[in-house]
Amino acid sequence: MELRDWRGVTPLIATELVGRTVRLAPIDVARQASDLFRANAVDDAMWGFLPYGPFSSEAGYHRWMREAIDMDGTEFFAVQCQDTGRFVGVLSYLNIRSDHGTVEIGHVAFSKVLQQTTGATEAVYLLMKHAFEAGYRRVEWKCDSANLPSRRAAQRFGFSYEGIFRQHQVTKGRNRDTAYFAAIDAEWPALSAAFSGWLAPSNFDADGTQRERLGNLTALVRAASDPSI
Repeated sequence: MELRDWRGVTPLIATELVGRTVRLAPIDVARQASDLFRANAVDDAMWGFLPYGPFSSEAGYHRWMREAIDMDGTEFFAVQCQDTGRFVGVLSYLNIRSDHGTVEIGHVAFSKVLQQTTGATEAVYLLMKHAFEAGYRRVEWKCDSANLPSRRAAQRFGFSYEGIFRQHQVTKGRNRDTAYFAAIDAEWPALSAAFSGWLAPSNFDADGTQRERLGNLTALVRAASDPSI
């Protein structure tokens, strides 16, 4: 298919993105590192599928954050809870290809406080929304094929399964086969409606229990499902 008018898009940069339950902010080591180190130190298992961590000291975490800011083609965000003001997680854009209009969401390091919450879903939604509204054609999600929680999350968020890249990387001395997922701009209007409906306060009862599952809504949009989930 020829894209006659395609001229590329503007490179994405970290900027403040505000939702109902969370706020995403560009990494600021001085303001955020202490909160994030304390939140992340509760559960070292969260670093199992990431190429770095866990961190034994706050100084080590500070050093990693400073290095992260300088990663080429990567824009990091810190996730701040709207109700407490605490920074409780990190995620990023990476592999930003403005010439092709593609970008990946990764470096997802959500502390126990953020995991499996409305805020965790909204954080991913805000990055997807910002990318597609900036004119990007494709947003990717990739993970170690052994990381079943990440594969489930990708599918729940509406990313379509695209397959496994075998022996793709070596991470922390072990082989990594990488599972590929993506959402494209043609799917975004329906995915955005699914997220908006799920995130609406009316979708939660007085105890905070969801009435409709996000995965049920995004399943109507996904082009392909992960057979392992």
